[in-house]
Amino acid sequence: MSLVIAENLSKTYITGEIAIDALKGLSFEIEPASFISFVGPSGSGKTTLLNLIGCLDAPTSGTLKVSGADVSLLGRKSAADFRGKTIGFIFQDFNLLPVLTVYENVEYPLLMVQNAPAGERRSRVLSLLDSVGMAGQKDKYPDQISGGQKQRVAVARALVTKPKLVLADEPTANLDHKTAYMVIDIMKKMKDESGTTFIFSTHDQKVVGEAETIYTLEDGELAGRNSKGGNGHA
Repeated sequence: MSLVIAENLSKTYITGEIAIDALKGLSFEIEPASFISFVGPSGSGKTTLLNLIGCLDAPTSGTLKVSGADVSLLGRKSAADFRGKTIGFIFQDFNLLPVLTVYENVEYPLLMVQNAPAGERRSRVLSLLDSVGMAGQKDKYPDQISGGQKQRVAVARALVTKPKLVLADEPTANLDHKTAYMVIDIMKKMKDESGTTFIFSTHDQKVVGEAETIYTLEDGELAGRNSKGGNGHA
């Protein structure tokens, strides 16, 4: 069964007397264990779409199912619970908590969302930090590590709850060429090993080049879809 199913998905923002159609009637399906990019110019609706899939916002019309749940019908608390159990997030500005160590940043979702036992938390956090090459930096704080290292920590944090889906909004925007490829490779490895689906909103051709399926958004509409024989179909 498809992991994400959008049918005639629309989002309109009302500002005073002005209505802005951010998304207009999008329909697509994304399969489990796939690497997907949504591309398009600024203002095309990429971030709005990720916010809908991530249950951070609700569509104005249409239906959106994620992992079998119709998330367009979820209330705020239900959406937060679903998000915590099903979805991981990676942001271009990392969003690490400055007062927590690398280890504590990765552990944080397990405390806040899943309330996992201490032993399980420790083994999961250390395993992921090792996978992203950050185990040796676990006691450092975010301001003591580089941008690339921060993004690797952010990848580990996004994956620590074992989400079925990770949403990444411009995850390589603040990284140099070499580090960006390193982070992309880590995410591909996680997809292959854990069956996690990654959905990117990006301008970065490095990310686009690695995607199995590329959806192009223009003015809130789905303007094209290019598949390299990977998963995902419209």
